[in-house]
Amino acid sequence: MNREQERAEFVRDLKRRGIKDEKVLDAFAHVPREEFVEPLQEPLAFSDQALPIACGQTISQPYVVAAMTEALEVSPEHKVLEIGTGSGYQAAILAVLAREVFTIERHRDLAESARARLRRLGFGNVTVIHADGMEGAGDYALFDRIMVTAAAIEIPDTLTAQLVPGGIMVLPVGGPNEVQSLIRVRKRAGGGLDREDLMAVRFVPLLPGVPGRS
Repeated sequence: MNREQERAEFVRDLKRRGIKDEKVLDAFAHVPREEFVEPLQEPLAFSDQALPIACGQTISQPYVVAAMTEALEVSPEHKVLEIGTGSGYQAAILAVLAREVFTIERHRDLAESARARLRRLGFGNVTVIHADGMEGAGDYALFDRIMVTAAAIEIPDTLTAQLVPGGIMVLPVGGPNEVQSLIRVRKRAGGGLDREDLMAVRFVPLLPGVPGRS
């Protein structure tokens, strides 16, 4: 099976597993996942499993990436914030769907490599920021959508404050030794939040600060 056949089967499998949004499926067909995994992991690029990347992080299982993306309900006019760039794969998927994507990575090496990778692959509407993701990106707020790709103990107030009224945030919530829940939060016009639990997941923890910075 060649690479194009692998990618087509990869998208068909996401559809079989319940991903219905054709725009999301098209984004997965468009973004070359093999470019976002470590070279030794490239034969597993289209397998439905999380894979290790640098700095002790992972590129998430494709089905989970797709489910989170579908739950975020991204439209072409949206400005999106992602917390946890990793290799840049989720940011690339969002970039196909949104007007503009800001993505924050606390590990400098990951931020720099993701920035170069996204630029090389032509995702010019993505801005990669090396910073503490728990602080969000106040200089660029407000955001129509926010996605967090690491597990928070509770919904971060700092991030909900950067969400527009009517906006949506999708994030995993739970401790590292607990069953984590993927949740969708909708911000009411008055500032309150409506929470919806979507499915059980397993993510690395959302941590404060920037490694190497005192």
